[in-house]
Amino acid sequence: IYQFRVPESAKSGTSVGRIVATDRDIGKNAEMFFTIVSGDGMDMFHISTDKDTQDGVISVGKPLQPLDFEKKPSYTVEIQVRNTQVDPRFMSAGSKDMATVRIAVEDVDEPPLFYKASYLMEVKEDAAVGVAVGSVSAMDPDGARSMVKYSIDRRTDMDRLFNVHPGNGSVFLLRTLDREESAWHNISVTATEFNNPRQSSHVPVYIRLLDINDNAPTFATIYETFVCERTKAGQRIQTVSAVDADEPSTGHKFFFSLAPEGTHRSNFTVRDNGVTSIVQQCFHRQTR
Repeated sequence: IYQFRVPESAKSGTSVGRIVATDRDIGKNAEMFFTIVSGDGMDMFHISTDKDTQDGVISVGKPLQPLDFEKKPSYTVEIQVRNTQVDPRFMSAGSKDMATVRIAVEDVDEPPLFYKASYLMEVKEDAAVGVAVGSVSAMDPDGARSMVKYSIDRRTDMDRLFNVHPGNGSVFLLRTLDREESAWHNISVTATEFNNPRQSSHVPVYIRLLDINDNAPTFATIYETFVCERTKAGQRIQTVSAVDADEPSTGHKFFFSLAPEGTHRSNFTVRDNGVTSIVQQCFHRQTR
């Protein structure tokens, strides 16, 4: 029985150990071929023959999932060795041999693991300072389950708009926000092990600001309108339009009217669709 150890961080192709077999023949008749024939590590490990020494070299294969001490701390495989050159006259039950190999997976200190690859949060643009936007969560994947503390990578939040609670991962506001200035904020949160600060990981957090109606509409331009003195009542003389920095879910709808100072004995009226028209039948240049 052979026993080997391999760290869980070992990559594909990493050597695990060597199996030694002997053959009293020489030359090509002594060449050997090793195979893994059974065991729970058949998909995790690979064995090849060292052409110089004829040893069997066990290495980490190309598994669908990497080695993970927390999920499976050990494997057992059965190795078969036989000659590459077999004379049918001498084939018998003794023409091959078997060996059992036990491979222990060693625990390696790994960085914290976030439960999500990224986080999407939403907050109203008028939210007060201190309001929680959302939370992130990470854990130490090692058996020791070291405590994790959180922080914001300030290179992703130069204006210090947000902060995160070091203990529970709650993201909250440090300053007031304005969707019309920036509708999205993308920051990075770091999770660090208490027992080993060198072990840390990062996760992107995308924060979308929800619009509120906090901006008054403004006219799209400054209007200067000319009208003929014999223009008929009800005739359209100008169409005005407005814009709004807000973004209502149902779209913009404006109500137009004359300013209070322009309504007294006015020769004009404004329809709700933004059209200015004559209201008096007679309009004289000499009197107006």
